[in-house]
Amino acid sequence: MYQLKSIEKSSEWSDFINLPWDIYAGDPHWVPPLRVAVRDILNTEKNPFFKHAEIFPLLAYKDGCCVGRIAGIIDQNHNKFHNEKTAFFGFFECINDQALTNQLLDKVANWAKSKGMTVLRGPMNPSTNHECGLLIEGFADSPTFMNTYNPPYYAILLETWGLTKAKDLFAYELDSRQAQFSEKLLARAEQLRQTGQVTFRTINMNDFNGEVERILEVYNDAWESNWGFVPMEPEEFRHMAKEMRGILDPELLLIAEVKGKIAGFALTIPDLNQVFKKVRSGKLFPIGLIKLLWHLRGPGKRKTINRCRILTLGIKKEYQPVGIGPLLYTEYLRRGPQLGYPIGEASWVLEDNIPMNKALQAMGAHRSKTYRIYDRPLELP
Repeated sequence: MYQLKSIEKSSEWSDFINLPWDIYAGDPHWVPPLRVAVRDILNTEKNPFFKHAEIFPLLAYKDGCCVGRIAGIIDQNHNKFHNEKTAFFGFFECINDQALTNQLLDKVANWAKSKGMTVLRGPMNPSTNHECGLLIEGFADSPTFMNTYNPPYYAILLETWGLTKAKDLFAYELDSRQAQFSEKLLARAEQLRQTGQVTFRTINMNDFNGEVERILEVYNDAWESNWGFVPMEPEEFRHMAKEMRGILDPELLLIAEVKGKIAGFALTIPDLNQVFKKVRSGKLFPIGLIKLLWHLRGPGKRKTINRCRILTLGIKKEYQPVGIGPLLYTEYLRRGPQLGYPIGEASWVLEDNIPMNKALQAMGAHRSKTYRIYDRPLELP
């Protein structure tokens, strides 16, 4: 009924990348990705992630039309760091057909077993350092930049095949105009500021490469014990930073220092999805580029992009008892409206990260979306 085909040459990636435009036709909440960005992620020769990972991409056809896709992924760094034999699946898109879903997942599972893997987990596109998770709650709004989106029926398809919950990831929306802070938190923040123990600054774009190295040091130290975390190789981190540089608002990347030494950072990015929704083709040239520049730099900039996403926040382990994390949020709530971003989304937060969940709730944030990562044991032959 369906013909499954593994991708063997670069020209076949076009069907893989273009499929979502058919799946989401008419969906007002779907935000088209930039095709060039998706192609860059999947480029096994240029993306440093694939120096320690391999990918098994599949396409499904019916009557000559592409109707499904998936990719199996094995990240050697993940398995070495966590002492696991885990394969991931990602980039899953499919028509609402259980038989086709079963075929796609069976094929990936068999590939993973042939490689000696004992668990299949996902979706990861292609890792926790990128887009990941299946949206299961929060379909009434479009996703923020670099977050996933999918039809509600995807959860039914995956769960019917046998995948079960591994971990939920939460997204919180926070409106600075309605935010609230405990007197204790505010007093602690003022005390740290008055003593000069903790200071904040924005990224120095004139020393971008140096700043990237300092942030990488924090990144790999801060999340070392987090579920699913994999330390990033320097080359991989620099590659991602290079991609981010073009969309970065320097005023939104805050660095916390304790007595002049970097202690933590928080990366917030403008929600470019508010613009990309208007570039439906996923292509920047020529009309897409004109639209993008208009909304980023034209008179309607602040009306078009009034939301940002707190993408990542990390504090070195030695400084975590100081309480810098909540202070970074207070800084954003103070600076955000001044920069034209009164609304922010903090995403994602692990469901069992109790301190961060409580801190956001105490500030008046409400949980707006839930993403789920699934897994299933693989029975080896």
